Amino acid sequence: MQKIAARSSGGLDQESQLQLYRNSPSDKPTNTDIDKHDIGFLPVDIRGRPLVRKGNTGTWKAASFILATEMAERMTYIGLLSNAVSYLVFRMHLTFPKASDLVTNVAGASNLTPLLGAFVADAYLGRFWTILVFGIIYLVGLVLLVLVAFLPSLAPSSAECSAYQAALGNCEPASEGQLTVLYLALYIIALGTGGITPCVSAFGADQFDEEDPSEMKYMPSYFNAFYFFISVGSLLSLTLVVNVSDSIDYKWGFFIMLVSMFVALVIFLIGTPRYRHRLPSARLSPLTRIAQVTVASARKMRLKAPENEQELYEVFDKESAIVGSRKIVHTSDYRFLDKAAVPTEAEKDQIKENPKLIPSPWRLCTVTQVEEVKALLVMMPIWCTGIVTNMAFIQIINFALQGGTSMNREVAGFDVPVPTLASVATILVAIALPLYNQYFVPFMSRLTGDTRGISLLQRQGVGQLVMTVGLLAAGVLENRRRAQAWALGKQSNPLASLPISGFWNVPIFSLIGLGEVFAMVGQMEFFYDQAPDAMRSVGVAIFTANGGIGAFMGSAIVHIVNKVTPSPGWVAVNINLGHMDYYYFFVAVLNLANFFLFLWFAHRYKYKIVSKSTKREAVLLKALHQENAHDHAHAGPATVGVAPSDSRLY
Repeated sequence: MQKIAARSSGGLDQESQLQLYRNSPSDKPTNTDIDKHDIGFLPVDIRGRPLVRKGNTGTWKAASFILATEMAERMTYIGLLSNAVSYLVFRMHLTFPKASDLVTNVAGASNLTPLLGAFVADAYLGRFWTILVFGIIYLVGLVLLVLVAFLPSLAPSSAECSAYQAALGNCEPASEGQLTVLYLALYIIALGTGGITPCVSAFGADQFDEEDPSEMKYMPSYFNAFYFFISVGSLLSLTLVVNVSDSIDYKWGFFIMLVSMFVALVIFLIGTPRYRHRLPSARLSPLTRIAQVTVASARKMRLKAPENEQELYEVFDKESAIVGSRKIVHTSDYRFLDKAAVPTEAEKDQIKENPKLIPSPWRLCTVTQVEEVKALLVMMPIWCTGIVTNMAFIQIINFALQGGTSMNREVAGFDVPVPTLASVATILVAIALPLYNQYFVPFMSRLTGDTRGISLLQRQGVGQLVMTVGLLAAGVLENRRRAQAWALGKQSNPLASLPISGFWNVPIFSLIGLGEVFAMVGQMEFFYDQAPDAMRSVGVAIFTANGGIGAFMGSAIVHIVNKVTPSPGWVAVNINLGHMDYYYFFVAVLNLANFFLFLWFAHRYKYKIVSKSTKREAVLLKALHQENAHDHAHAGPATVGVAPSDSRLY
């Protein structure tokens, strides 16, 4: 291990010595008995001990394993969603609306279960162990799905059922028992995604130290890179997995997905020695802390919140009363919640008698705990507008695939599968994200002064507008496709080939992909960045949850629209007999109205302000002294400790 020589020996100055020490490779764990409340958002090792030396951990060398893990996992998940509708229709013999409904519900569940995974990660296991445990659950669901695809007894017979009859819903449907096994597999997979989705992106961001400017500058690039690898995984899925399923058999497509998820977990484990971790909040879940603020403020509802914020309760002898968190600056929003931090005279006396005592948060909360709740509340209006954005995104992907089945997709004698056309959006995202980082951000930074180019909220707004244009274009294309089907007398057969080119979908998917670059990446970074330190997984889960609710919302809108529109409804089993074009226009209007609502909320939003760590230097110096003492005991006087006075690690 690298020793630190005394300054009097002619070595480096003290600050340089400390920095060199911290950046040196760690060859043994730090032995510390430091109070967890003092650690705050300081990186720790896998056992929860302060990471004194971070030279061989974190940054891109650790994040690269996480990015590769996400790419392989997305290849699995997108492969499932891309194949699911056609598999359910042509192999399990569900109707298109029922199949689309089931896929929408599974996608919705996959976006809601992350709330469970996030609470587990932030309160109990930490992000690393949550990813690992839920990844194994994910594998179990995939194994069950592969069995459904391989075993004839788990699917209805297709011996006398043509693709045409299956599309019309005239084939023998899957039995109740067969559907039970299928549903079990799909929802186990949805549960598995619940621990991975909120934790992977947050765990990758944890590899960059927010209080180290040399690392923090890479944070926006990391989120763009993260979504880039999502796009690469999606592209592999829409080409390899979809083509294998379409050209050979669905079962081999599902098998590739199983292998991909297994590889994802292997890659993730290989990177273990390089990861930095953050402390979970000592079994005090975010939900519990929210309840404590609610109860404490309700108990003191008759008290008046002081005008002077200095009279509110906060701990000053610790980094924070919440493990894994820094202090949050007081804000004037939701002042009624401040009552939870107003100490009574009896509580003031109790604190004076024992300054180190942390009162019961069910009666008295710190300003930071109150501000955690406020931070979530002020994000909620932005989150609500994201529901409609995600609903529009999911709807256009699902239904554009259905319309594309009857369009001409032939290239050089090869019939391009419809899901492969959707890969255009993914390719555009994969191309646009590096260009966004390389050219757009520097150019806009010179104009706006924002290091991100445009703010996180501005980025979301641009994405919403672009998606609205994509919806309008989809409505125009569907109007022309449907008109051709009726003009040629082919309206009774939804699979009948039409002379209109399926490649007209390319501009539409391109617009959707561009909307993703702005809206989805902006949302993901926003909810991670603005979430409290001890709720970062919850922040990402909130982002994914609006996708889940958007999926359920889309399903509900389809049912309502079909009930209030003339039979067979705008979204019909036979797309030629419905009016999907009207539906696209309707969703576009909803999305545009949602955009104007978003503008109003964004204008009123105030970004979170976090206090810089106050105990970080002391914690690192204490851990450093303990290691030096250990070295001195084993190596004699050659190792000289560094005095804590006026020492700085950052």
